[in-house]
Amino acid sequence: MVNPPGVAEMALAGGMEIFHDRSPLMGLSNPMAPPLELEPDAEAGEVRGAVEFGNAYEGAPGCVHGGFLAAALDEALGMACIFSDTPGMTGELTIRYLQPTPTKTPLRIEARLDRIERRKIYTSGEISVGDVVKVRATGIFISITRDKFSELREAQERRESGSDAG
Repeated sequence: MVNPPGVAEMALAGGMEIFHDRSPLMGLSNPMAPPLELEPDAEAGEVRGAVEFGNAYEGAPGCVHGGFLAAALDEALGMACIFSDTPGMTGELTIRYLQPTPTKTPLRIEARLDRIERRKIYTSGEISVGDVVKVRATGIFISITRDKFSELREAQERRESGSDAG
C-alpha cells in the first residue's frame, strides 16, 4: 500500500523519507529514537507495530517511562488517521496505564480509526506484552487541509534556512 502524502506527523516532516530520518520515535538517524516499527494494514484497517524499549527509556526500575509509551501511542494513533483519507494533528490524547510495562521486552502496538465527526478523527490503540494489554489510548485528531500542512512545511524550511526570523 502506498500511503498518501500528508498523513499525521509524516506530513509535518515533509514526507515519508524525511519523517523516517527526523522522527523522535522512528527517526533512522535519530540516536534517541527507540526501535519502533509501525505499519498500516489497509485491509484490516489497523496500524500494527513493535518496539522493545531498552534501559535508556526506563522510568521506575525495570519499567518503560510513561512518556515514551504515550509518545509511541500518539505516533500509532496519528498514523491510523491514514484510514480517514485526511491528515490530522493531535488534539487530545488520553492514556490509561493498566500495568507497568517492562523494559527489554518485545511490545506489540495496535491502533485503529474509530470514527470521524466533522473535523475530528477519533482513534484508539494499545500496547501489549503477549496477550496482556499494558496501556490503552484514545485520541482525537483534528483534520487539517493539505494546504495548511504545506504552509507548515514551508515555514519550517524558512526557519531552517535562516530566512524566517519568526
